[in-house]
Amino acid sequence: MSDSHQSATAAPAEGRSIAQLQDELLREVASLPTLPGVYRYFDQHEAVLYVGKAINLKKRVSSYFQKNHGATRIGHMVSKIARMETTVVRSEAEALLLENNLIKALNPRYNILFRDDKSYPYLKMSGVGTSAGQAAAFPRVSYYRGAVEKKHQYFGPYPSAWAVKEAILLMQKVFRLRTCEDTVFNNRTRPCLLFEIKRCSAPCVGHISASDYAQDRADAGRFLRGDAQQVMQGLESRMMAHAERLEFEQAAELRNQVAALSNVLHQQSVDNVSDRDVDILAVKVHGGRACVNLAMVRGGRHLGDRPYFPVHVEEAVAVALDDDLPDADDAEKAAPTIESQILEAFVAQHYLSQPIPASLVVSDPIDKHLLKALSSQAGFKITAVHQPREQRRVWLEMAQTNAGLQLARLLAEEGSQQARSRALAEALELPLDALEELRIECFDISHTAGEATQASCVVFHHHKMQSAEYRRYRIDDITPGDDYAAMRQVLLRRYGKLAEVLQEAQQSGQLAAGTGRLPDLVLVDGGKGQVAMAREVFEQLGLDLSLIIGVEKGEGRKVGLEELVFADGRDKVYLGKDSAALMLVAQIRDEAHRFAITGMRAQRAKVRLDGGKLEEIAGVGAKRRARLLQRFGGVRGVAQASAEDIATVDGISRELADAIYRALH
Repeated sequence: MSDSHQSATAAPAEGRSIAQLQDELLREVASLPTLPGVYRYFDQHEAVLYVGKAINLKKRVSSYFQKNHGATRIGHMVSKIARMETTVVRSEAEALLLENNLIKALNPRYNILFRDDKSYPYLKMSGVGTSAGQAAAFPRVSYYRGAVEKKHQYFGPYPSAWAVKEAILLMQKVFRLRTCEDTVFNNRTRPCLLFEIKRCSAPCVGHISASDYAQDRADAGRFLRGDAQQVMQGLESRMMAHAERLEFEQAAELRNQVAALSNVLHQQSVDNVSDRDVDILAVKVHGGRACVNLAMVRGGRHLGDRPYFPVHVEEAVAVALDDDLPDADDAEKAAPTIESQILEAFVAQHYLSQPIPASLVVSDPIDKHLLKALSSQAGFKITAVHQPREQRRVWLEMAQTNAGLQLARLLAEEGSQQARSRALAEALELPLDALEELRIECFDISHTAGEATQASCVVFHHHKMQSAEYRRYRIDDITPGDDYAAMRQVLLRRYGKLAEVLQEAQQSGQLAAGTGRLPDLVLVDGGKGQVAMAREVFEQLGLDLSLIIGVEKGEGRKVGLEELVFADGRDKVYLGKDSAALMLVAQIRDEAHRFAITGMRAQRAKVRLDGGKLEEIAGVGAKRRARLLQRFGGVRGVAQASAEDIATVDGISRELADAIYRALH
């Protein structure tokens, strides 16, 4: 840790009384410095309660312990604090960045948290010379998600895959850039359908020179950066030059390009927009939930939007509003609104890992210190406009409308899911006082005639599917097609270690911090046979048999006729075709089936193809690989060919054909 960062940490809380912990906390608070920093509160089980920042650490942290917060949420939080950690920093801007890094890493209960989404997609233009063969002179445009490389050009980010595909279609319509893979490009002998419908200039068969293609690629790049009018003027100048030289065919091609570009500019109304890159952020709060809608403008074009839904909103806002002792430097600053708090949390957390444009248009004001911190991190000045005019106002109103619609959809879905959870709990006589914590894990087995057997485990918790907690298990050392053995293996692997930990805790009377928990229900996709296998596993592990429920298909395997089979001897239950409880069971079961199927297919493809990629087969070099791909249309086509067919390819002997066939099968 550098000289500007110092950390103070209390000893672990285990084995000490609440009174001892409180005394130690007060002594530690008294010794805190009057410097800017970040503090973290932990409970007795080492779970993080809250992460906060302060200009004056001693004054801010003292405020939590020097007043009676009563039965408020902040009082409830303070009563749980067993220890704390503090880190001294150089400035409030540095404290802001550290605070939000820690919030994302530690997931505290009393902070507004925006969970990480998948990385944003980009439109990628491959660099000149980065491809193999003839394709090196004709870079392609493609959809891309991942780390960027300097040798290629990237445009975006875009809010969705759909937005990228729309941009690629635009590149095809106006600039006719290629989108095909290099292996396809290098082995074509005639133009593809895209050339016939005027979506590609067919560089693969020499219908355009490398210099003309490079000009189109450069124009496309300028257009994506927002220089549409300059591109239009350049195309018109080139068209007139060809016409003056009586090169009418070339002039006609450019005329068509100008017309296509003019149509795009008219449709997207970008000619009167001065903004190039802007993010528009709108917040809506209702029913204890919130939505931040992020709309993106890149190169002057509105690319679409994406909603984000924070967690811990009620707890975090209650703590922030009740914690009404500001730092000394902020004594005259008005308390931020709920919407501003949520928006600031999003901006701080989101742009820690995503590129930020120089201009933000926001529905609620943002703290100037946050903008200063982000500007320092980005290396350029970032501004936020709260009450925009003209086109920016139109964008903001659109984002606000979308935020309201997305929040209404979420509340409707959550209401439906909560009703389903309650219906299932009532049908199975589960406790109704902690439905928010109801956890269901469901298992399914999938394979094709015994090949590439996969087991899936999906998790339902907090009234929704928790995809981050899904797991796949590769099943080995069983008789192919033995679903019972596969179920036995996956349940032992899933619950074996947890059962040991729980038994040790029962004997010692103390459960270690961070230990997982058994679900409230374990669903298995199957009837009496699968339930009997699950029962054997749970008896072996010493676990509660009442947790196991089998989902048995009804007569004719018709949807809605499923029955629940219990491992503890209870009679089968039919919930009813229109039962909300059955809808939830079917939803979880179908998700387990989907997750298992996709894993099995990927594993099967890996077994059949990945292990035998042509470039990994001894004796198959670049020329032979190109001939095979050209003859059969790809690796899958080669895999489907017989050894005799493979041997008919020029340069492939019968011995090598046999080796290729074996590798691919």
